Amino acid sequence: MAESERPAGASEEVAPPVQQCFMVPKKEINVVSDMAKWKRSQAYADYMGFILTLNEGVRGKKLTCDYKVSEPIEKLVALLNTLDRWIDETPPVDQPSRFGNKAFRTWYAKLDQEAEKLVSAVIPKHLADAAPEVAVYLKESVGNSTRIDYGTGHEAAFAAFLCCLCKIGVLRVDDQMAIVFKVFNRYLEVMRKLQKTYRMEPAGSQGVWGLDDFQFLPFIWGSSQLIDHPSLEPRHFVDEKVVNENHKDFMFLECILFITEMKTGPFAEHSNQLWNISAVASWSKVNQGLIRMYKAECLEKFPVIQHFKFGSLLPIQPVTS
Repeated sequence: MAESERPAGASEEVAPPVQQCFMVPKKEINVVSDMAKWKRSQAYADYMGFILTLNEGVRGKKLTCDYKVSEPIEKLVALLNTLDRWIDETPPVDQPSRFGNKAFRTWYAKLDQEAEKLVSAVIPKHLADAAPEVAVYLKESVGNSTRIDYGTGHEAAFAAFLCCLCKIGVLRVDDQMAIVFKVFNRYLEVMRKLQKTYRMEPAGSQGVWGLDDFQFLPFIWGSSQLIDHPSLEPRHFVDEKVVNENHKDFMFLECILFITEMKTGPFAEHSNQLWNISAVASWSKVNQGLIRMYKAECLEKFPVIQHFKFGSLLPIQPVTS
């Protein structure tokens, strides 16, 4: 495997360098002018490298294809299954307002309390010191308990959580497909259940002008899955029949199905940006365009990145290599 294809920080060694000093990540982007620090940071380079590595890793592959499932992948799925079970154990409460059910706070308090323990179950004993650092990204990835909202910043925290697991060597180069198809896909299912159960508000949504109220990454990786598909073209994803027949194979179509379940009215009206994408000639053009849009609309927007946290694994320091 070429160096450039290797996930950021993924190493062939199991044990990390001895000098690694873990720390609890904290906010570093406090004013708009701090955004320049973020774009020059090692964290930004590693995060983006991770997203693009996975983008290549799933190119032209179906969710249902065969791929290696390692023990850490199984453990991550078990962690997400636990979060799912907690939703069942924490039903929504009766309250006057339709949105933002306060039971989410009860559910979140449980995660807040248990996160380090959950992460410790995924990582080997000799990396136990990393648990408090990595757990912060897990806690940040499920939405905000004060506002009871969820958006692309929370999704980015989950990708950062997975990136950290790569950097400490828990996830390896050959886990790429399983990271997206098994772990990230399960994460999406749990987030959709949270959104439906507790009627979470979209965080910082641009409404009809945003790509989607809640997610972005599955559209990037999902469009990569469809590159060079023999029959499915971008124009097909607005066709209900095509979506119903193929959503189990392709993340992109699964997202479209969820949107059509959650929203009423013509697709072109409630999801204008996606409707425009359906006019793009090829999936590789869609994929490139979405990566550019992700940088511009999510990673370079202060309201999103001000919440991002930096530690030893995703440092705010400028890129060294």
